[in-house]
Amino acid sequence: MIKLNVNLNERSYPIYITTDYSDLKSSLNNAKINGKLVVITDTNVDKYQSHECMEALKGYEGEVHKYVIPAGEKSKNLDTVKDIYEFLINLKLDRNSTLVALGGGVVGDITGFAAATFLRGINFVQIPTSLLAQSDSSVGGKVGVDFNGSKNIIGAFYQPKFVYININTLRTLPKRELQAGLAEVVKHGIIQDAEFFDYIDYNVNKIFSFDESVLQYMTKVNCSIKGSVVEKDEKESGLRANLNFGHTIGHAIETVMNFELLHGECVALGMVAAFKLAEYLEMVDSDLVDKVRNTLMKIGLPVKLENIDVDKVYNQMFFDKKIKGNKLNFILPRKVIGEVIQCTVDDEELIKRAIADLKA
Repeated sequence: MIKLNVNLNERSYPIYITTDYSDLKSSLNNAKINGKLVVITDTNVDKYQSHECMEALKGYEGEVHKYVIPAGEKSKNLDTVKDIYEFLINLKLDRNSTLVALGGGVVGDITGFAAATFLRGINFVQIPTSLLAQSDSSVGGKVGVDFNGSKNIIGAFYQPKFVYININTLRTLPKRELQAGLAEVVKHGIIQDAEFFDYIDYNVNKIFSFDESVLQYMTKVNCSIKGSVVEKDEKESGLRANLNFGHTIGHAIETVMNFELLHGECVALGMVAAFKLAEYLEMVDSDLVDKVRNTLMKIGLPVKLENIDVDKVYNQMFFDKKIKGNKLNFILPRKVIGEVIQCTVDDEELIKRAIADLKA
């Protein structure tokens, strides 16, 4: 088992990277968790993962319960949170209780938000089962829900007691989910680590064949990059905004497309658009744009969207929570992989041109 630490003073916590659930109970003990446990999962994960996880929790000294929500982004709303609250109240949970998020990013976000707000905050554990959640959303404490068509507009920063990553859960995922998760992996390379970007490009086939050594290394580097950024800027007042690379346009596409595309697919499109915008601003050359696009295509991620409504995507971007003074904030690449810059761009024509290029 690989152990990393996210150092946030009294909110510090470990990340465990392993290949099964055999160390889950000891991880709970190490975190001094001994009250009632509620494992929250979704209908997809419940079919393939929850039995093994619940078996690993046999012998835990407190009560263990399970709550299943419908799978998918459309469940990520206040109605679902209300249902969770009612379930927790009926179980008479107290402040010594713990919510365990067993699932992908949606489950982690909802469970974390419920934990942050129920009884003004109870324990929270992340057990991410998707590549997207293992590589990005389970680390850092961003939790929340969508509201009135705006993604993650209601939420909090609320750190888990620990993150437990069983890389073999990836074997249960459809290939499309794996491809989508790799968008966030590629993003980490682009913003901070050129060697890691090249490693992913070189090892795409091994990732899809579930090579454990490659998956463990990939997860370790991912969590190290994400954790190091969170340590320096927990609540996104500066550096952490770099993690939003590809998300300003990507989130808008996701919403306008009514969540028919996976989050990682939209991030991939958002990254391509960000590179094109940077190219038009003479910040990068076309060879670098092509290099990133080719890696995304090699993974099987979309780099084009023929039916994109440019005006709708542009207008939706102004509902993004990262807007400042009604100006669009972008994370844009620099001359080499591994470096990005935060900037505002107010040239509507140029932004729309970058979005429209996704049709080509």
